[in-house]
Amino acid sequence: MPLTVAVLASDPITAEGTIAYLRSRPGVQPVTGGSVHRADVILILTNWVTEQTLTMMQRAADQAASDEARFVLVGDGVREPQLLRAVSLGVVSVLPRQGTDHEAILRAILAVRDGRVQLPDKALGWLVGQIRAIQRNVLTPHGLTPAGLESREVDVLRLLADGLDTVEIAGRLSYSERTVKNIIHGVLSRLNLRNRSHAVAYALRNGLL
Repeated sequence: MPLTVAVLASDPITAEGTIAYLRSRPGVQPVTGGSVHRADVILILTNWVTEQTLTMMQRAADQAASDEARFVLVGDGVREPQLLRAVSLGVVSVLPRQGTDHEAILRAILAVRDGRVQLPDKALGWLVGQIRAIQRNVLTPHGLTPAGLESREVDVLRLLADGLDTVEIAGRLSYSERTVKNIIHGVLSRLNLRNRSHAVAYALRNGLL
């Protein structure tokens, strides 16, 4: 199925030209900005990234059918605070307006299907720094991992992955069996996981084990 792309632009001529190009290419199906709720990807086109751009993105994210709206942002002058906010709204690619043609935009849109992210090197540096700061100042002092699990929850899941049962885990960690069961139940309930195997798989996917 083609990716449905909602095109939002700071001027109508740019929007019309981009929609016309996308209509001519396989793999994508452009829609107007009024159909954001139908879009797999939301394309934002602007000369300069401003607070107005971010407001436009926020409104589009609120209208999106999925809780995980995915944006391709094309614009110049993005600053660190704007980038962080844009990422929180669902930006997966940021392209400079100057020097970016329709073909490059199409490649960025199609990359969304493969889960690929396209960000400037400087932007990646900003994000890595922010993640490290969150880890250092917020997560670690509260015994949390980046995946939202407590350190002791990771310890229990690691032993589950090694094939230990509840009694063996309790003995290894010097917990009561009840504590181990409560830890496992808490992980399953909070993350909406089906069973212990699902919990182990979740931890593996998030690089915790």
